Amino acid sequence: LVLQYPLVNNISFNCKAYPMFSHLSRNLCVRARAVTTSAQRKVSTGWAKQDARRPLHAVVKVKDLDRQVEYYQKHFGMKLLEHNTDKKSARLGYGPQQTNFAIEVQQIANDLDIGTGFGHFGIVLPDVYAAVDKIKQEGGKVTREAGPVKGGNTVIAFVEDPSGYKWELLQRGETPEPLCQVMLRVGDLQRSIDWYSHVLGMQLVRQRDNPEYKYTLGFMGYGPEESSAVVELTYNYGVKSYVHGTAYAHMAISTKDVFKTAQAIRAAGGKLVQEPGPLGGMGGPKACVVEDPDGWRFVLVDNHDFLTKIQK
Repeated sequence: LVLQYPLVNNISFNCKAYPMFSHLSRNLCVRARAVTTSAQRKVSTGWAKQDARRPLHAVVKVKDLDRQVEYYQKHFGMKLLEHNTDKKSARLGYGPQQTNFAIEVQQIANDLDIGTGFGHFGIVLPDVYAAVDKIKQEGGKVTREAGPVKGGNTVIAFVEDPSGYKWELLQRGETPEPLCQVMLRVGDLQRSIDWYSHVLGMQLVRQRDNPEYKYTLGFMGYGPEESSAVVELTYNYGVKSYVHGTAYAHMAISTKDVFKTAQAIRAAGGKLVQEPGPLGGMGGPKACVVEDPDGWRFVLVDNHDFLTKIQK
């Protein structure tokens, strides 16, 4: 048996080299692996901090683009930022794409399956009660009436848009980023927190356990949730996996250097499902695609290419 593992600075240790100390050498190999993994994660996290990443947009599939756009504008007060009639897609949000998070809606002909893994989007509105009343008056679906959260003062409600995506409406003070949350269900919260920290370079903004309803939340992001979009990870006690469906696609995140980011992702143990290169063929922005331990995808997009494209 040959146990060999690369150490830091390209030094390797061959466990067969010292047969009389086989037990000791195996222990050294195990320690070498731990040291190397720790060093690789430091490199990955260090680059992420220099990279100044931010969430760009989340992509969802719908059957009726015009109906979806109208709903988001009328009931959520979103602005139409882009509308591509050829590709049957649109981006909406509350501010310019240069600074704010957006939702990209793509129309497809196939049937949609939202699955059990995608949770909801979250938005901040000035008056949740009024928003819910308006949605109900126009025949919209409300799944949780407006009212304070249990044990707190924050007013929330849950509604379902025409395609079946759930939205949490939160009544808070004024914020530069009203489109504030993407909730995804995961099978192991600590594993996911570690992955989002080491591979994507996010920080754990907040964690909350709810034993009464048997779930734990972890909010991951690149800034405080009061002023930037976060990923809300939900772990339901005892549930290890979910059906992803075909509706929610991915979240796009900016990066200064796609190639450096891909290298850092590999060093942190991340799984690249698309190597760095033009997105969607020649002429597209450079990007790479990574998949988290539960199969949720994130597209790391070259920030310069992204800004150039949206300014055309």
